[in-house]
Amino acid sequence: MKWKLNIRTEIKVAAALVGISFLIAFSERKQGGNLCNDIVIELDNLNENHFLDEADVLKLVNNSGQVIKGIGIDRINLKRIEAKLKYDKHISDAQLFGDLKGTLIVNVKLRRPIARIVQQDAPDAYIAEDGVVMPVSEKYTSRVLLLSGPFVKKLLESENLNKIEDGRQILEMIEFINNDKFWEAQVAQMDINKEGRITIYPQVTGQKVEFGRAENIETKFEKLMVFYKEILPQRGWTKYERVNLEYEGQVIAE
Repeated sequence: MKWKLNIRTEIKVAAALVGISFLIAFSERKQGGNLCNDIVIELDNLNENHFLDEADVLKLVNNSGQVIKGIGIDRINLKRIEAKLKYDKHISDAQLFGDLKGTLIVNVKLRRPIARIVQQDAPDAYIAEDGVVMPVSEKYTSRVLLLSGPFVKKLLESENLNKIEDGRQILEMIEFINNDKFWEAQVAQMDINKEGRITIYPQVTGQKVEFGRAENIETKFEKLMVFYKEILPQRGWTKYERVNLEYEGQVIAE
């Protein structure tokens, strides 16, 4: 009787182990092993910049070097795909995750351009709000402030304006202009020479404005506003060809 009891016990233990193994396998498949059957692109594009669309992002995902559809989502290297997406300068952030239905969600945030670098001997580029230099797109043109002149090559080489002191100052000046409705409408182009001295070409008035380096930005624009409000109405809007703001406490008009 003692021998028979041991056999029965062993059978029960074996059956219990089989049941536990089945539950573990089922739990693992339920939690992380869902096969990817669809990819959904969520494009965070509040500023309506159409450098990339959902089809472009999907193409980047499919060209990531991994098989995605038909593979368990837990077997997909999501971090690797996120890194590949963020390698595109138009994309500021990318987050990937799977849902319980086997859908891979790709959430992408696009950068917002605030200025365009224009060159005669090389391709143009955009400057994003975080200072990153990104390429132009054949699909979309953003109407933003133009930057020209020899100094823009240094900005392009930096790849991010925040990496160099002159770049940070120029970025601050662009932000100042874009945050003021009057200056945003008035300032059409900034030409920057080799020394980093800026000449502004206005949208409405005919005078070119010699701003100097991107320093004391607010004070210089206050002087220019005085010139527009008090001098031009009295002397005539076409009387002067050049306005210089570089000297402290002075506005020189010729």
